[in-house]
Amino acid sequence: MGGLELESGKSMVVDGAWDYKGRPSARGSSGGWSAAAMILGVELNERLTTLGIAVNLVTYLTSTMHLGSAASANAVTNFLGTSFLLCLLGGFVADTYLGRYLTIAIFTAVQAAGMSILTISTAAPGLRPPSCSDPAGASKDCSAPNGTQLGVLYLGLYLTALGTGGLKSSVSGFGSDQFDETDESERTRMARFFSWFFFFISIGSLLAVTVLVYVQDKVGRPWGYGVCVAAILVGLVVFLAGTAKYRFKKLVGSPLTQIAAVTSAAWRKRAMPMPSDPAMLYDVHDAAAAGEDVKGKQKMPHSKHCRFLERAAIVEVDGEERKWASCTLTDVEEVKQVVRMLPTWATTVLFWTVYAQMTTFSVSQAQIMDRRLRFGGGSFEIPAGSLTVFFVGSILITVPVYDRILLPLARRCFPTNPHGGLSPLQRIFVGLLLALLAMVAAALIERRRLAVAEASSPPSVFLLVPQFFLVGAGEAFTYIGQLDFFLRECPKGMKTMSTGLFLTTLSLGFFLSTALVTIVHALTSSGGRRPWLADNLNDGRLYNFYWLLAAVSAVNLLAFVAAAKGYVYKEKRLADAGIQQLHDDQLLVHA
Repeated sequence: MGGLELESGKSMVVDGAWDYKGRPSARGSSGGWSAAAMILGVELNERLTTLGIAVNLVTYLTSTMHLGSAASANAVTNFLGTSFLLCLLGGFVADTYLGRYLTIAIFTAVQAAGMSILTISTAAPGLRPPSCSDPAGASKDCSAPNGTQLGVLYLGLYLTALGTGGLKSSVSGFGSDQFDETDESERTRMARFFSWFFFFISIGSLLAVTVLVYVQDKVGRPWGYGVCVAAILVGLVVFLAGTAKYRFKKLVGSPLTQIAAVTSAAWRKRAMPMPSDPAMLYDVHDAAAAGEDVKGKQKMPHSKHCRFLERAAIVEVDGEERKWASCTLTDVEEVKQVVRMLPTWATTVLFWTVYAQMTTFSVSQAQIMDRRLRFGGGSFEIPAGSLTVFFVGSILITVPVYDRILLPLARRCFPTNPHGGLSPLQRIFVGLLLALLAMVAAALIERRRLAVAEASSPPSVFLLVPQFFLVGAGEAFTYIGQLDFFLRECPKGMKTMSTGLFLTTLSLGFFLSTALVTIVHALTSSGGRRPWLADNLNDGRLYNFYWLLAAVSAVNLLAFVAAAKGYVYKEKRLADAGIQQLHDDQLLVHA
């Protein structure tokens, strides 16, 4: 069948792709938009569920579960951090054992199970502590939740996080598998798929912070979470219905295995002398001559840093005079490239710590402010969690403004710029700068809010819009810059690692927020002093916490500039070494 061709000269089957029965995938009846559309629905429901929980969970924990503001904020950031950290587990399982299709199906079912438990937790009276007189949950007569109540709640949250992490790691990759990279027309459709992928994420975000939050607050949280369960199950049914149309790729193994292999081999050979000429090290041409499968491996230029790792490619001779090595020099250089990216990776973590405040303390601020939207003779009270619509709206405004206005302007002003606009690192710089400005604005706004609250009635919730808008615009630059950087710079054989590196910055940023809140709350609440993070924000000094984040952001920004200043993009290093960049390394930048 592989030799059959269509009239246009194209093969009737897609090279390297199979159908669900293990047969070569037919080009005309598999993959494409009809298959990708069924996968996009899974991502929409994932975003709807995860963000729908995150932006409004703090209000449930404080007002219904009677947890303090610091404990509630930590619960939210721990949930988000775990969701993104588990993407590494999901990617490893998909690449090594299950494949992307089964990983999505199984973990979507796990997410539905977690949401079902969460729905029961919010619906059953016995799984909530008795209500108290203070609606903010700060009254002394409020009963704390018992172990069973918290246990069921956290079981639902973390099962949902497990499902989210597992399916999120594979959705974009499985969607791109439905298009043939070697076909020009399908390659164009793949670029459009990533645009639609981002669009569906945005739609899920908008539905979460508007419709879903409104249902949770006005109709009932069990109804809001129940809608998520129904949406997930419908999405799973639609996803499974497309099984006969999907294109499947073979398992390629996890990049984590390669990193572990190179590191362990280098350590095992640490006593062996290094060859004077790197050409004496084992490389892809030696592996090919020995009959090993090196298809898809792109030779990397030799670099002088992390020379210790090159010991993994030293050729050994066994008792029968047979020459062999654990890893090729290209394997080593790919791991080196990941190491080269780590300073940038580390300095982008703090942005997501700032981002975390928009779903925690900023929502707590909104909860005790005037949220009435007046029109005509009536008014409408905006749910506290729905204020993040300004955050999502800022993202949706910033992306087209950059693409339609700033990018063409940059191309005209700097026609020789190889990136055609801001480079990935320049985009990240803008995002980190906006995060710093957001924390400065948040500190000033909180001082203003306290002054107005003490002198008169609570101020309007729209006072918080600047901090949401700045962080939202910052995410548009940081998110796209990070994704572009990691997809562009990761070696060809480590594309799943690029997504993993990106998502771990989100996870670590949320966990860092948890650590900072815990430390600050412990230090400032001891000795009878006025705490920064009081259960009732009017009794605290939240603005000092924002100033702390602003100061740390400033130091982090300087560290990022130092790391980025000396970075040489892979494309330039390959060009300097006379190695042609493979096309599919550029393809995924559209993600």
